[in-house]
Amino acid sequence: MRTGLLTFAAVIILIVSAIVIAGVNGSGEAELLESAYEHTSSVTISSILEAIGFVLLVAPLYFLFRAALARSSGRMKSQLVGVIVVAPLFFAISGVLNGIATNEAADAFEKGEAKSTLSAEKGSEECRAEERDKGAKAFGEKYDSGTSPLKDCETTEQEESKAENALSEASLRDPATGFGLAGRIGLAVALVYCCLWGMRVGLLSRFWGFLGMALGVAALLLLVQFCLIFFIYFGLLLVGKLPGGRPPAWAAGEAVAWPTPGERVAKELEPKDGGGPDPDPESRPP
Repeated sequence: MRTGLLTFAAVIILIVSAIVIAGVNGSGEAELLESAYEHTSSVTISSILEAIGFVLLVAPLYFLFRAALARSSGRMKSQLVGVIVVAPLFFAISGVLNGIATNEAADAFEKGEAKSTLSAEKGSEECRAEERDKGAKAFGEKYDSGTSPLKDCETTEQEESKAENALSEASLRDPATGFGLAGRIGLAVALVYCCLWGMRVGLLSRFWGFLGMALGVAALLLLVQFCLIFFIYFGLLLVGKLPGGRPPAWAAGEAVAWPTPGERVAKELEPKDGGGPDPDPESRPP
């Protein structure tokens, strides 16, 4: 029950984190940093909430791993428990470092400390190419705040270069990226392994076992938020609110393998009362 409540707490905190940071947006890096500068507290609060949420996710992952390990008859690799624990922690560290790096980059950009590495000639060339691709009308509608669309585009390109450099030069950007990548790989391994063995020993249904593995793979494709679907299900399972109840392996304390399709069909064809079909009344002896 306690682990289930921690699971729900983690999911809620991560959702709130996403809501808090939703106000920081922009069509380009320059607008994004301007928005981040105006909402510094939102960036900080969101990164802290994200870290707390991922730390709490250690509980359900570890619980599922230990439960499957206890029912696997020594077939699981207990050494992988380290990956189960550190993967969410890497995400937590990455979230905090990203928040600090974003605020640092936004501050440098607004103070004019970030420099553009895009030459005027290159910027003009890119703008002219964009004008040819979009057409004069669409190009003019996009860049309409300067003395001319072309000048506005060139100014925008220079600002984008400054913003990109501010982000890349932030002191904690590289560590944040590294921890984030390690977290994605670790979470993918953790979910795939735990769900695979949870399904094999009967702790998870085939549907949720395969879905959990698929969501683990999705974590590698920058879709970590979709993994919350599995944790919502697992939280319901742990608190006993899952429609249909828990799989029998939870109460049995040992592996209870799911029947194969052939076994299910054979069971359905078995006589209900242990006998064959009733004989034809007309063929009974008098």
